Amino acid sequence: MSLAALLDSLPIPILQAPMVGASLDELTVAVSEAGGMGTLAAGALAPAEIGPTIGAVRARTSRPFGVNLLMAPKAEPEAGEVDAALARLAPWYAELGIAPPETPNQFAPDFDAQFDALVAAAPPVASFTFAILTPAQVKRLQAAGTYVVGTATTAAEARAWAEAGADGICAQGFEAGGHRGHFLGDIDGSLVGTMALVATIRAAVDLPVIAAGGIMEGRGVAAGLALGAAAVQMGTAFLLSDEATTSTPWRRAAAAATDDPTRLTRAFTGRYARGIENRFMRLMHGVQDDVPAYPVQNRLTQPLRAAAAKADDPEMLSLWAGQAVRLARPGRAGDMIRSWWAEAAEVAEGLAVRTRRGQETE
Repeated sequence: MSLAALLDSLPIPILQAPMVGASLDELTVAVSEAGGMGTLAAGALAPAEIGPTIGAVRARTSRPFGVNLLMAPKAEPEAGEVDAALARLAPWYAELGIAPPETPNQFAPDFDAQFDALVAAAPPVASFTFAILTPAQVKRLQAAGTYVVGTATTAAEARAWAEAGADGICAQGFEAGGHRGHFLGDIDGSLVGTMALVATIRAAVDLPVIAAGGIMEGRGVAAGLALGAAAVQMGTAFLLSDEATTSTPWRRAAAAATDDPTRLTRAFTGRYARGIENRFMRLMHGVQDDVPAYPVQNRLTQPLRAAAAKADDPEMLSLWAGQAVRLARPGRAGDMIRSWWAEAAEVAEGLAVRTRRGQETE
């Protein structure tokens, strides 16, 4: 079987996006059991946690699922860079009544060790964001029986993944919530909308493409498939689901979102990400180019964000969400994807009727 065949075999070609902080095994299992494909967000897991967590998913579902890793670069901050970053964050920590953290010994889990654990666990599908695997790494996963999906924000990045031997491409459009997956160009050159991105990647590589970004309901599902995507990936649409681990203030902000609430920022993590604008994003906007690159800034703000969530304060929390977050609705994840698929079928039938009518009048 190929990845294209696996995606084609899904009763519902909807993938749940990996969302660190908002999704764990409960959501992954629920989506896969309903006929879609859940994805375990393993980017923040320690290497020793990856195998057992994948095992827990496998014990609860026999259906296909994926695992995502964030390819964080090795952190080598310059002398004084961490001190300056902590000084910049000190007033925010003081507002919550806690001291800034000491300089960490480690800024992110070791990716090489995470990768080894992933290969050993051999999930059905593994996806990667922020960088690109070597051909040798791709072959290791494939030899273990795992299909490899690379995140791409441009056609050039899709070509790079194809040359590395990947089995498929996740086309992350500009509309998507959370961190941007660009790795070849700068942020400005990597902000391509989902519709244009799916079309250009399909023209660039002969691999199955997964459409991601701004898809919130059945109409978006139908649109993605009409563009030729093998499946669509939805993340923000699950933020209010019963199985999501979204914190209370994050959930409340998503539920109250207005028409155009999201912005891109690197202030929280040192890497551009899309989220609901809050006071931290606004006041840090002018200095966001000065913060250390991911994962350093991400690690330095982790205690701040944890304290803000505990204090039920959304103004100092990373409220990652996509552009159409106002369309998010509560409910059980399985019911959601079944409803979206029924709506997609209705939309597709309506379009078929309309196009046939147009042909009959020619």
